[in-house]
Amino acid sequence: MSLRPRQWVKNLLLFAALVFAAKLGDLDRWLAAVAAFLAYCAASSAAYLVNDVRDVDADRRHAAKRRRPVARGELSAASAVALAWALAASALFLAGVLGAASVVVLVSFLLLQGLYTVGLRNVVLVDVMAIAMLFVIRAAAGAVAIDVRISPWLLVCTGLLALLLALGKRRAEVVSAGQHAPTRPALAGYPLAVTDQLLTVVAAATIGAYAVYTLTAHDTRALPATIPFVVYGVLRYLLLVHRRQAGEDPENILLGDLPTLVTVAAWVATCSALFVLSA
Repeated sequence: MSLRPRQWVKNLLLFAALVFAAKLGDLDRWLAAVAAFLAYCAASSAAYLVNDVRDVDADRRHAAKRRRPVARGELSAASAVALAWALAASALFLAGVLGAASVVVLVSFLLLQGLYTVGLRNVVLVDVMAIAMLFVIRAAAGAVAIDVRISPWLLVCTGLLALLLALGKRRAEVVSAGQHAPTRPALAGYPLAVTDQLLTVVAAATIGAYAVYTLTAHDTRALPATIPFVVYGVLRYLLLVHRRQAGEDPENILLGDLPTLVTVAAWVATCSALFVLSA
C-alpha cells in the first residue's frame, strides 16, 4: 500500500516526550500527542506517495517494490500526487491546531523529506544522516506538541539509533542487490566491510550516549537500570542484520521479532514507572 501504514510505527517516537516528561496522566497532553502522531503519519504517507511516483520505473524492476500500487498501475501518478497534497494539507492543519511551533517543525520535516527524495538519498553518508535527522525531528515534534522540554541527550540518542537503523538498511540493500547493479547510486558507496565497521561504531556510540544520558538525568537516579534493555536491543538488531539480513525493513524487526518487541515494551514500561515514581 502506498501509504505504508506499517511504517507509521516510526511515528510512535512522538510519544517519547510524554514518557520522559512524566506526563502520562495528563489527558490534554495525550490528546496533543495523538494529534501530532496523526499529523506525522499523514506527512510520512505524503512523502511515500511522492517517492513512489518519482521512483515508479525503478520500482517496477525491483522484486518487492514492483507490488506497490503506483508501480503496478493501480494508482495513477496524478492521483498519487493529489492524495499526497491532501495528506500534507491535513498534516499542516493538525500541526496548526497544536500551535505555530508545531507547524514550523512539521514544515522542516516535510522539507527534509523532499530534499531526501530529490537528491540527498543519492549522496553516501548524507543519505543515512538525513534519515537520522528525520527521527530527531519526530522526537522534537513530540516535545513541542505537548509543550515540554526534551533532553538534548535524548535527541542525540535518537539520532544515533536512527543512524544505526539506516546503516543496517543500506547493508541489507547492498546484500539484496548481490551481483546486480545497485538499485540506487548511493549503494555503491557502502562496501560491506566498511558498512559493518560503521555499524559497530554507531552501535557503541548509541549505547554510550544512552548510558551518559541515564547517568546525568536529573529526574531519577534509577534510570541506569534501563541500560540493559538498550544494550540487548542494539545487539539483537545487529544480530538480525547479519544473520537474517533483516535490516532492509527495520519496522518489520520491531513488529515481527518477538524478543525485540518484548524488549522495547519492557524498556518503555520501566522508564514510565521510574519517571512516574520520581515525579
